[in-house]
Amino acid sequence: MSYRTLRNLVENQRVLTTGSIKTTVCEAARLMRETQVGSLLVMEHGRVVGIFTERDALFRVLADGLDPANTPMSAVMTPDPLAVHPDQPFVHALHLMHDHGFRHVLVAENGRPLGVVSARDALPREAREFETTLHHREHLEAILA
Repeated sequence: MSYRTLRNLVENQRVLTTGSIKTTVCEAARLMRETQVGSLLVMEHGRVVGIFTERDALFRVLADGLDPANTPMSAVMTPDPLAVHPDQPFVHALHLMHDHGFRHVLVAENGRPLGVVSARDALPREAREFETTLHHREHLEAILA
């Protein structure tokens, strides 16, 4: 396995944030849809105070019957999210996700958010390996036919 740092994964990432814990779930969901990301950092006074994810929208809002138009981030975000240093390997973030049962990890340096990584970030490599395996299998089937 190659050594990919979190810095490598987030270097071109635009961090999606909202500047208030009063932002509603509807507003957050619209921002996430527009930027095609699965999480949003909640900021107050220049500091990350929470993270809101697609899973939060499903489990903490919809499953609990809350009104997304009137539910603020403060009621459904994960407060004070765990942050990892960008020079850590990606596999470290994957271990944290597994051990703590979440799917997104904040990458920050000196308190400044650089990005968010998710379990999905592992998929491109696995997808390439799957494609290669399929190609080899198809090649073997052609030879054996």
